[in-house]
Amino acid sequence: MDSGDTAFVLMSAALVMFMTPGLALFYGGMVRAKNVLATVMQSFFTLGLVSVLWVLAAYSLAFGPDKGGLIGGLDYLGFAGVGQEPNPDLSPTIPHIAYAVFQLFFAAITPALITGAFAERMKFSAFALFTTLWLFLVYAPLAHWVWAPGGWLRELGALDFAGGTVVHMNSGFAALAAAIVIGKRRGFLKEAMVPHNLTLTILGAGILWFGWFGFNAGSALAANGLAATAFIATNTATGAAVLGWCLTDYLRRRKTTTLGAASGAVAGLVAITPAAGYVGPMGSIAIGLAAGIVCALAVGLKFRVGYDDALDVVGVHAVGGMLGALLIGVFANTAFNEAGGDGLLAGGGLALLGKQAVAVGATLAFSFGLSFVLLKVVDLLVGLRVTEEEELTGLDIAQHEEVGYAFAEGGGSAAPVSAGYPETGSAPATIRVPQGDSA
Repeated sequence: MDSGDTAFVLMSAALVMFMTPGLALFYGGMVRAKNVLATVMQSFFTLGLVSVLWVLAAYSLAFGPDKGGLIGGLDYLGFAGVGQEPNPDLSPTIPHIAYAVFQLFFAAITPALITGAFAERMKFSAFALFTTLWLFLVYAPLAHWVWAPGGWLRELGALDFAGGTVVHMNSGFAALAAAIVIGKRRGFLKEAMVPHNLTLTILGAGILWFGWFGFNAGSALAANGLAATAFIATNTATGAAVLGWCLTDYLRRRKTTTLGAASGAVAGLVAITPAAGYVGPMGSIAIGLAAGIVCALAVGLKFRVGYDDALDVVGVHAVGGMLGALLIGVFANTAFNEAGGDGLLAGGGLALLGKQAVAVGATLAFSFGLSFVLLKVVDLLVGLRVTEEEELTGLDIAQHEEVGYAFAEGGGSAAPVSAGYPETGSAPATIRVPQGDSA
């Protein structure tokens, strides 16, 4: 056991934990003011819920001894056997419990990401039930497939350094299912639903960028050169994606936006996540730039197709995750990580790209299909959606009896204010919401 590796992984775990409150701010700023607390609450509550469920059973299902390449056994229920000694199959130089805690915060942020798709219209009880079922039945099996010894995608040779498949595609495809099943927000494509506080959003994006170093560099599980490679790849790709998204905005509208820059940063972080430990700095620039451009174009699909992915989880996480996973097959190079493989540009041919395509297809089918079924089940049990009256009032009051901003004299409570506009949340006709930005 190496004390330096242990300290590094525990520090990385804390950084990954900080990402979920960062996501709460990122999402919270993008909704209307009457829904800010409900949106923030979903991410914060998820962190608490998963922290308990992970210890009780989810970790065992994800990383317990393999059962047929599909799921882990029940050996680690309640963290039984997850102790201070290394596990040679999972954590050769750090305590097993340090590895389990590190993985906990990956499991926490993944269902929190899905909440952006159904923002402003899902009942809190439905959200909590769906998150619980989804963690056990979707996240844990997919994590086992990709990362656990014996998992079938791992045995196939598909690569996912830090969660492009398990976290981003998984949440993105589930988000698409959620947007379809729960339906559109009242007034979607008829009213301008503008973000109420982009200052919160840019702060949240900065926290995500910061925490992502733990996400990606920490996935080396050691304080070594591979961690440094993943660190620089993460930062470089993110910067390139900001440039790519802003360039796309400028070419389309001769304007760049803070929302576009923030969304571009997250798109770059998403796309580099599966590849961070397998590509060099130049490959990371290419992946980040591609993510900024492709995701900027992809978020506009909801306007053309008509599904209401409120905060662009599909356009950023599903598309960005797919892009990053596939580009491993182009830019991966064993000069940076011998445990990976050589992509197309390193002379490896199409073999690795084919394996990555299998992982993408399997994740799409499994996550979308099972998430769709779970949402239908939750709808039958407790109902997914708030009433029209509650949606008009806002989820802060309807679901939590609170308001995000109290403007009355003396600091007392006040009626919810929707970005300074009428109670419907619609903007004056002079305000135009450009397609292609998260809104």
